[in-house]
Amino acid sequence: MIGSLEERMKKSISALKSELATVRTGRASISLLDHVTVDYYGSEMPLNQVATLSVPEPRMILIAPWEKNMIPVIEKAIMTSDLGLNPSNDGAAIRIVLPELTEERRHEFVKQVRQYGEKAKVAVRNIRRDANDEVKHKIKDEGISEDESKRLADQIQKVTDRYIHEIDQVIEHKEKDILTI
Repeated sequence: MIGSLEERMKKSISALKSELATVRTGRASISLLDHVTVDYYGSEMPLNQVATLSVPEPRMILIAPWEKNMIPVIEKAIMTSDLGLNPSNDGAAIRIVLPELTEERRHEFVKQVRQYGEKAKVAVRNIRRDANDEVKHKIKDEGISEDESKRLADQIQKVTDRYIHEIDQVIEHKEKDILTI
């Protein structure tokens, strides 16, 4: 029971980390483009499946499409995404220069990161609630003792506290990345 509880909480943290990867820091990261899809011969494909992505400089992303005719399609997909990035192409590749973040914009990103953290904490707490409900059902159905149920509830709370602390550390690390100039 505790194993499945931890497994579900680990998934919440990995979901948080993948959400945080899409939040801009002062440095370029190809994970910013993880959610960008392009129309590739009638089907929506992730950008990393139609081009090579790299970070040649700290504030630049280079996109080298595998087919030259994909350049305008990729440019349009990036411009219509909610990332606020301006791609420029040289006929062979697309470059995205990330502008310097203003102090105000950095604080907006920190707020966004904290919201993601709160969502992850709520998810972990919901998992805890489900586990506690499962313990209550075991008392009724299987007739486990009150001491055993208290021991399980304590274990569940310790696991929950550990994962909440881990979420706090992940958020704190991301905030430092965003606020570092």
